[in-house]
Parts: sequence; C-alpha cells; structure tokens
Amino acid sequence: MAGDLNDQHALVTGAGQGIGEAIARQLLARGARVTVLGRRAGTLQKLVDEFSGQCRMELADVADESQVKTAFAQAASALGAIDILVNNAGQAQSAPFLKMDAALWQNMLAVNLTGTMLCIQQVLPAMVERGRGRIVNVASTAGLKGYPYVAAYCAAKHGVVGLTRALALELASKGVTVNAVCPGYTETEIVRESIARVVAKTGRTPEQAMAEFVKGNPQGRLVQPQEVADAVLWLCGPGAGAITGQAIAVAGGEV
Repeated sequence: MAGDLNDQHALVTGAGQGIGEAIARQLLARGARVTVLGRRAGTLQKLVDEFSGQCRMELADVADESQVKTAFAQAASALGAIDILVNNAGQAQSAPFLKMDAALWQNMLAVNLTGTMLCIQQVLPAMVERGRGRIVNVASTAGLKGYPYVAAYCAAKHGVVGLTRALALELASKGVTVNAVCPGYTETEIVRESIARVVAKTGRTPEQAMAEFVKGNPQGRLVQPQEVADAVLWLCGPGAGAITGQAIAVAGGEV
C-alpha cells in the first residue's frame, strides 16, 4: 500500500515519540507529506532529518489556542491544506479523587480534550469545503471504561470519544470521517513513567509493577506503538470511507 497517500498532507500532534512517532512514520512510508507537531523541537527533529523534504515540524502546545492557530496556518502554507489530522498529543496524571486538585483536573481536560477540539477547529472548514478529510483521535481504553486513580484522565478521554461520535454525525454527509482509536496500556514513555511512580510509591519491583499494568490485557502484554499506528493508518486510508463515529480499542481484547 506504499504510496496510496501520496497526495495527502497529514498533521500528527504529539509526534515526537511513542505512538505519535509510530503514526508519523507510517504516514510517511505511505507517501504522505507530514507535519509533526509537538512542544519540543529535539524529539521532532529526527523525523525531519530522516524524511527531508517530506516532513516538517511545528512547535505548539495543543492547549494554547493562539499557538495552535499559528502552527496550523504555517503547516498549511508550507505543505498545503491538511487532509488528515491525527490528534495524538496527551498527558496522563494520577491521583486518588479525594486528593485531586482543580489544577490537575483542568490540565487533563486542557491537554487531552480541549487540545483535540482546538486542532479539529483549524482543519475542519477546509475539509468540509473540499468534501473530504480524515480525523483520527487517539483516545484510550480510559475513554471506554473507568480506571481508579485517574478520574480526570478518564473524564477527558470519555469526552474525546463523545466528541468523536457527535462530530461524525454532523459530518457524515460531508465527506469527512471522524474516528477514535483507544489503546490499552502501550509501551510508551507515559507507561514507563507510571511504572516508575508505582515503584517509588509502593516499593514494588519494576516487574511487579509491570504485572499490574498488563493483567487487564487478555493477551498478557503491553500494546506496541506500531500496533496502534496500524489501526490509525487504516482509518486514514481509502478503504475506510464508510467507517466513522467509531471508538476502536487496540487493547488485546480488553474492554
């Protein structure tokens, strides 16, 4: 299927590592022109250097509306109108609900939910005008079920799934599809940091902490970033035109 996205401009948020980087690499391998967006140039530069001329970067915090507007305008000016948007940027913070403060709550909503909305706002008018477009929101199994100690994160990701379903219905007759991919625990920096926090707080070994993260996956393992990217790529491709409003779990049978 190499080259089937040759005429497409894709923008991937949070593309510097993990799932976002895997998605960007898949899009580039399929021939798309890709804008990788993130907050730190260092993590994005490796993709720009490796795919010179086909890939460029924009720096922005997705929770900052003015930064998002500027970054998306510059991306479209450089590589053309955006045909594919992958909202991957996100953060996860944990705290028992009774110890959670308003700052944590607001941060989880700002990055995971409001950031998704702001990015969609920047691409949607042109997609509707052209009568085509793909929007894929990387949510989480935390958008499909509850997990203890991450109430704010679950609320934000449930919001992403709800936004996906509502927009899909609004846009169903306009040639724009909107879907969510919901990974389970995936081998990324976020999970590695979570394991380190469990070890520091509980005195468990890294192996014991890892066992807690994989026990909910019927396959007994962490999901790999490439597996999430494969699902995203299918939704971006020409064969997924009738798929919209879906929240697809990539979680080894969990949920």
